[in-house]
Amino acid sequence: MRQNKIKQKWKAGQWVSLGWLSVANTFTAEVMARLGFDALCVDLQHGLSEMKDVAPMLQAISQTDTVPVVRVAWNEPAAIMKALDLGAYGIIVPLVNNAEEAAKAVAACRYPPVGMRSSGPVRAVHYGGADYVSKANDEIVVMAMIETKEGIANLDAICATPGLDAVYIGPADLSFALGLPPRGDNPDPLHIATCDKILAAAHKAGIKCVMHCATAEFAAGAIKRGFDMVMVTSDLSCMIAGAKSELEILKTKTA
Repeated sequence: MRQNKIKQKWKAGQWVSLGWLSVANTFTAEVMARLGFDALCVDLQHGLSEMKDVAPMLQAISQTDTVPVVRVAWNEPAAIMKALDLGAYGIIVPLVNNAEEAAKAVAACRYPPVGMRSSGPVRAVHYGGADYVSKANDEIVVMAMIETKEGIANLDAICATPGLDAVYIGPADLSFALGLPPRGDNPDPLHIATCDKILAAAHKAGIKCVMHCATAEFAAGAIKRGFDMVMVTSDLSCMIAGAKSELEILKTKTA
């Protein structure tokens, strides 16, 4: 089976860069995949993509060495299994509140006897290799998002969930949980301290911790703090920033 670069880098003690796809388009997915991200996530929760878009977008990503990841919209086994069958090598599950929900997510990503995933990797076997079914349990990365009051309260139990590879911090919803205005790179001391608490709990449990960032500067700081994966930027934010910058330059040069 094709090895998962995310796991390879983690085993080597290295951090992982993650790009984000908010736009449902195969060409922009391909372009982002060729820029050098270690992994790239198709966002089904808040992005424009639907399940019908996942297969062609994963095909676009799969032309490169970038690891295809999908954030599902909800902790729903059928959607998780479908994304995996289409070739996702990593699954991000949002709004995980307790160990039971974390175990449910893990079970949907693992074949029996470890989990409850149904056998039918229609595209995954062609992308992953003929021995996909026998080795997928060891290669697929499962990440549970910690971003609610209940999730914070049950942090240690979630991190101790057998088979969970990482916890993923959703900073905007975590801001809500802390009574703060929602934002991506949140410098509020309470937010920073809570993120560091999640990081410490994950490492204590022997799993990884991921930080969703809005800028490379904040992501670099997260890496220095010990985070194992950072989401650096998205297709949409890059398009907005690039277009805005060029327009501002034009207005300045012609003023």
